[in-house]
Amino acid sequence: MGLRQSGVTQHRERHLMGNALSDLLATRDWLLADGATGTNLFNMGLSSGDAPELWNADAPEKIRALYSGAVDAGSDLFLTNTFGANASRLKLHDAQDRVHELNRLGAELGREVADGAGRKVIVAGSVGPTGEIMAPMGALTHELAVEMFHEQAEGLKAGGADVLWVETISAPEEYKAAAEAATLAGMPWCGTMSFDTAGRTMMGLTSAAMAQMVGKMKSPPLAFGANCGVGASDLLRTVLGFVEAGPTAPIIAKGNAGIPKYVDGHIHYDGTPDLMAEYAVLARDCGARIIGGCCGTMPDHLRAMRAALDSRAPGPRPTLDAIETALGGFSSAADGTEGDGAAPPPRRGRAGGRRRREG
Repeated sequence: MGLRQSGVTQHRERHLMGNALSDLLATRDWLLADGATGTNLFNMGLSSGDAPELWNADAPEKIRALYSGAVDAGSDLFLTNTFGANASRLKLHDAQDRVHELNRLGAELGREVADGAGRKVIVAGSVGPTGEIMAPMGALTHELAVEMFHEQAEGLKAGGADVLWVETISAPEEYKAAAEAATLAGMPWCGTMSFDTAGRTMMGLTSAAMAQMVGKMKSPPLAFGANCGVGASDLLRTVLGFVEAGPTAPIIAKGNAGIPKYVDGHIHYDGTPDLMAEYAVLARDCGARIIGGCCGTMPDHLRAMRAALDSRAPGPRPTLDAIETALGGFSSAADGTEGDGAAPPPRRGRAGGRRRREG
């Protein structure tokens, strides 16, 4: 415990001097994030319906293996096993009084792995949605959402996370509540939303609308983007939508490894390492600077992604046709941005487009 506490204390001192993620982004054109949490833990024996966050206390060696799998495959950043470690979700497992503990443990285990990597690796404290509907449509008030996210953020901070990583959010109100909680905790944050409904989030937000929202926030994220959703093609169309909005913050792309299919009674994602390597290069060329995978993305996928990003030179921004040819078709004919007054991404090449952000 002494060594672990010493590492966390040293991390806090580093945190006061500057943000590790911003520092790393300043020296690199792109960073490789991690892949799936749930898929990997199911392969380690997690049962469907169980709370993976409980393993931070009950099976720490498996969580270390989860984190190490990403780092050994070349990830520059990995998310902690705390996606559902808020009071609302943990209440389903009668563990709502363990929010701080489970988040702290998830981050401490991550700190151990990152600090032993022999290179700079970012520990991103995963903060998923509460699972409740925000008012006025639902019962979750802004104040209660902020309180839940703040409790989680303080646990991740105590465990030594470099940055909070808000992910898979559908409602702009919940995204803003998480941002307020990060500010209360004094933590830098990143935030992604899931665009899984014909190019929109479940609550109707488009990529253009998210970029506009982020640009107006009092405490904006260090980086923003999309995760999960449908397939890699759809996610890259969303990234192009962000780019068209002209944001100043770095863009995050964390797409699923293909499309989920039922195989022998369980969910299997059909994306191969080669397909995810193509996705990673296309994500970079679309304009994303933090690139990773989501559901179904295993260490083999990450190794192929890292090798492709390291070895293949940047190319022109891909068109929708190029994305479809490389990764497969889109789940819908449009992504909703045409209703926001934003120009939809081009299907074919055009002259004079903005260049991919460099540096």
